[in-house]
Amino acid sequence: MSRKTSVARGRLRHTLVVAVLTALLAVAAVAGLVLGSVRIPVGQVLEIITGGAGPGPYRTIVLDVRLPRVLLGAVVGAGLAVIGTVLQALVRNRLADPFLLGVSSGASVGAVSVIVLGIGAGVATTVTIPLAAFAGALASLVLVYGLARGGGAMTTGRLILAGVAVSYILSALTSLIMVTSARADHLQEVLYWTLGGLGSARWGLLALPATVLAVGTAALVTLARPLDLLLVGEEGATVLGLDTARFRAAVFVLASLLTAVLVAYSGAIGFVGLMVPHAARMMVGAGHRRLLPVAALGGAVFLVVADLAARTVAAPQDIPVGVLTALTGGPFFLWMLRRRPEGAPA
Repeated sequence: MSRKTSVARGRLRHTLVVAVLTALLAVAAVAGLVLGSVRIPVGQVLEIITGGAGPGPYRTIVLDVRLPRVLLGAVVGAGLAVIGTVLQALVRNRLADPFLLGVSSGASVGAVSVIVLGIGAGVATTVTIPLAAFAGALASLVLVYGLARGGGAMTTGRLILAGVAVSYILSALTSLIMVTSARADHLQEVLYWTLGGLGSARWGLLALPATVLAVGTAALVTLARPLDLLLVGEEGATVLGLDTARFRAAVFVLASLLTAVLVAYSGAIGFVGLMVPHAARMMVGAGHRRLLPVAALGGAVFLVVADLAARTVAAPQDIPVGVLTALTGGPFFLWMLRRRPEGAPA
């Protein structure tokens, strides 16, 4: 097979995968609007979306409750999958995920402080909790980088160790704040947030994460070539002209900031960034220019479907979507750990 034929087949395969995932995302989104504690006919949902239906309870449910939640799920799922794909390339380890640097734990401390300690209680919690979570995530990032750079050159190993250490410390701090709370309702709210959920989705909260996702993903796609160079190894990438240390540091910061924004609005939803990149590589290969858009679409489909299951499995009880992603992601992680030979690169 000639190189030209191989490239053409690769492009066709990529186009088909993108088309199928886009169709699946549309189907999942419609299902997310139809199904729930109140089931709404598909035709009526489509009529409401297109603006053909007048005022009514179904219109309120679809436009004000379910549609923002579906959109936030798509944004968060796409973002976590993209970040996971990039981090796995940076550390050359396919067991890496977006919470590698303790960003999620920092966000949890910020959010729990607002909920339990009443910080900023005079402002709507839909504003204060995301802001506090974002501030906690950034503080965690600064701390991890300070520890990783202290006493020597910053390497991937030092970053990971610092992230794990900071994550444990901040998780303990979150637990301490929770157990010292005098109100039981605080514990339930904190637990729901730390497990990850999309129930707080509102139209006013979508602009920032959607904008950050679009800008961040576009920036990472432009870095596809140096990300591909990292796959050949540290020495090979350096020989080909890449300043690996500086590039890794810059992309780690970008990925952590993206994670911080997403976690601030959804809570800690794990394993999306671990599982989806593997499925995307199986479909389109390891080249990041094609891989990143496919991972984004796959992550969006996965989290929208997972959130739909979280809303319907035990309806009218709303299960935190992070519980379902952990139930599927945990066995997947163990399978990857068993399948991957010791010392094998990404």
